Amino acid sequence: MMQVVKQPIQRSKLRVFLGKTMYTYQRYWEWYKNRSQYTTTKSSSALTYTITTHQTPLYRKLKDVDMELQHNKVKNLSIAIPCLNGLVLSPGDTMSYWRHIGKTTKVKGYVDGMILHYGKYKTGTGGGLCQLSNLIYWLTLHTPLTVVERHRHSYDVFPDASRTQPFGSGATCAYNYIDLQIKNNTAQTYRLQLDITDSHLVGQWQCNQPSLYSYEVYEKDHKITMEPWGGYVRHNQIYRKVYTVQGDCIDDEFVTENHAMMMYEPMLQHAEEVT
Repeated sequence: MMQVVKQPIQRSKLRVFLGKTMYTYQRYWEWYKNRSQYTTTKSSSALTYTITTHQTPLYRKLKDVDMELQHNKVKNLSIAIPCLNGLVLSPGDTMSYWRHIGKTTKVKGYVDGMILHYGKYKTGTGGGLCQLSNLIYWLTLHTPLTVVERHRHSYDVFPDASRTQPFGSGATCAYNYIDLQIKNNTAQTYRLQLDITDSHLVGQWQCNQPSLYSYEVYEKDHKITMEPWGGYVRHNQIYRKVYTVQGDCIDDEFVTENHAMMMYEPMLQHAEEVT
C-alpha cells in the first residue's frame, strides 16, 4: 500500500531550536556511550583491492541558485574530506559521518553554502556537504558493508534531468543528529579513499581481500501522487541485485523506500540538475 504523506507542519522557531538542541545532545551521548564501537583509525596507505569507485561533478547549474554557492561548496568539501579520507573499518567497526567531520564552523574555514531546509534552500556555514554523504552512501551500497543509519531527503526541491542514479539514492546530513553511519560486519578490513579534482568529487572503498560479489542498485515502483492536502509526493523503492564473480544473480535485496514532497510541478519539462 502506498504511504500517505501528511501535509508538513510549520513549527515555531522556538520549537525547532528546542528540538535540534535535544537531538544534538542525544547524539553526543550516543557517541560517548558507544565510543569503543567507532573507528578512529586512518591510514595513508591504500589497500590492495578496489571494491567500488564513483565520482560526481562538483559544479551544476541550478535554477535560481547563485554559482558562488557552488564554489563555496567545493571549499567546504575540501575541508571535510581530510577528516574522512583514509578511514579504516576493521571487522566490527562503525564510522559516523559527523563524528569525524565535527561541527562546521567559520573558525575551521567553512564558508556559506547551500542548505536545503523545509523544501527551500538557504545559505549556511558548511553548506553543500550532502554531496559527500550522498557519495559515501552510494559507494557503500556497492559493498558488503552495512548502513546502520541513513536519512532520506524529505523534499524533492529541484527537477532532475539526465539523472544517472535512482531518485532517493543519497543520504542527507545535518550536524549532528542527521548522520550517516556504516558498520563493517564482514571479516575483512575496508578503507575509504576520497579525492577532489578540478571537476569531480571522487570516492572508493578499498579492501584487503578481493570482492566475492558485485552489486546493481536500481529503483522499483516509482510514482508521483497528489495528496489530499493538494501537494505532490514522489515515491520509490531502492533495491540491489547481488552477483557472484561468475555473473550469477544470487539475491535481490530491498534497501529502502523514499517519499519526498515535490517543490515543483511534476510535469515540468525544462528541468535543472541537482546533486
